[in-house]
Amino acid sequence: MPNPFASLVYEPAFENLGGEYYDIVTACQFPLHILRWRNDQILPLIGLDPRQVTDTDFIEAFGHFLSDRRFLAMRYHGYQFGEYNPRLGDGRGFLYGQVRGTDGALYDFGTKGSGQTPYSRGGDGKLTLKGGVREVLAAEALHRMGVTTSRCLSLIETGEQLWRGDEPSPTRSSVMVRLARSHIRFGTFERLHYYQRPDLVRKLLDHVIAIYYPHLLEHSDDPQVIDRLFYAELVQRTAQLCAQWMTAGFCHAVLNTDNMSITGESFDYGPYAFIPTYDPQFTAAYFDYYGRYCYANQASACYWNLSKLQLPLALVMDQEDLAQGLEGFLPAYQSAYRQLMLRRLGFSSLWPAWTEEQISVLLRSTLEFLLVSQIDYNGFFAQLRQQFSPQWQAQPDLILANLAENLQFVQSAEVHQLLNNWRQNYHHLLLPLAEAQLAEISRTLAEANPLVYLLRPRIESVWEAIATADDWQGFYHLVKDLQSS
Repeated sequence: MPNPFASLVYEPAFENLGGEYYDIVTACQFPLHILRWRNDQILPLIGLDPRQVTDTDFIEAFGHFLSDRRFLAMRYHGYQFGEYNPRLGDGRGFLYGQVRGTDGALYDFGTKGSGQTPYSRGGDGKLTLKGGVREVLAAEALHRMGVTTSRCLSLIETGEQLWRGDEPSPTRSSVMVRLARSHIRFGTFERLHYYQRPDLVRKLLDHVIAIYYPHLLEHSDDPQVIDRLFYAELVQRTAQLCAQWMTAGFCHAVLNTDNMSITGESFDYGPYAFIPTYDPQFTAAYFDYYGRYCYANQASACYWNLSKLQLPLALVMDQEDLAQGLEGFLPAYQSAYRQLMLRRLGFSSLWPAWTEEQISVLLRSTLEFLLVSQIDYNGFFAQLRQQFSPQWQAQPDLILANLAENLQFVQSAEVHQLLNNWRQNYHHLLLPLAEAQLAEISRTLAEANPLVYLLRPRIESVWEAIATADDWQGFYHLVKDLQSS
């Protein structure tokens, strides 16, 4: 039987743009191929039955890279920690191919760790096995929490020893394949501004709209109107993505413009972390010395990146349209954050009996309690899911009673008062609800709040077992729990 991945219909959408946007590269040949992870959950999306795809199929396609197609290292620049860098591009990966999903959308297979390219800048172009493990975990955790994210299709250990400054070295090597809506970045456009090529900006923009925003073409025949709608929607998507990160307690850590997708999708996870407690100044990357991309700064970072994207777009778009589109970021972010936080509290619907003031007070009291108490951020919502009962409507003393008991050792009277205030505010929203609405809260809490979530100690524990004993059971159990809890 032919390899199922070779039998897919690959569409050369990005390749057809021409050689100004990429370089043709060759995949590295590795001494070893051990399939460590295959994501059977997403195979049906690309039209494959997991039962018909063997581990050998994965290794041939994404380890040996047996293919008669051309691999493309995409060209881009970007602002890194506020400084423009023209020496970027796909330095350790490439666009493997593009396939149409069963949902009708076009998806990219993008590699990471597949060897040197013209943009490796003296590096080896490889991915550490720990880096691959971390990206698999990040993507699956975020997907379960409703974040618009890329996902890892496969992770193959490749048998080399790598030297890295941020890991005990030598460390093991891997190659990963990511499934994403697109690998076109803000930086893909920024490179074209650097070379002052409005013709290439126009061509790329038309491609992005036709492939990823085709619905806009139904609104108007006027190219200026379509351009304006595109940028406004990208602003909206980016604002919503940032709100998803914030409600999930996720700190991306490296929000450079080359890590921002033109589709508003989260991807490329390096030194990320989920906040253990609600700390606005939490910073995930050890090299982010001044907290530029700390947890609380993610919205302003996304806004800044969108503003920088205006430079290349202004070569072909109206500046006033761009300015107007960016004005929509803050209200879109605030609206999405409010809605998503309410969902984590169980409220997927806003019932007429509630007032705006009640909702605002509940959200403020939630964040204030989380900040002052410094209890486990995602653990708080998990407990809310586990303990919720319709009886809370009649007996407010039962609301998070177990949490209240566990906080008895806390000496701060402020913490107890804040919890009591929160319980009172939560109870006020429950009072006017019917039985069916209370049942809906229970369902929403289960959907929005996984019982297993990702923190650094858990990741390190899983990796320690792999590094010292080649024991992968903890990793597989954790992935399963992240996907299904």
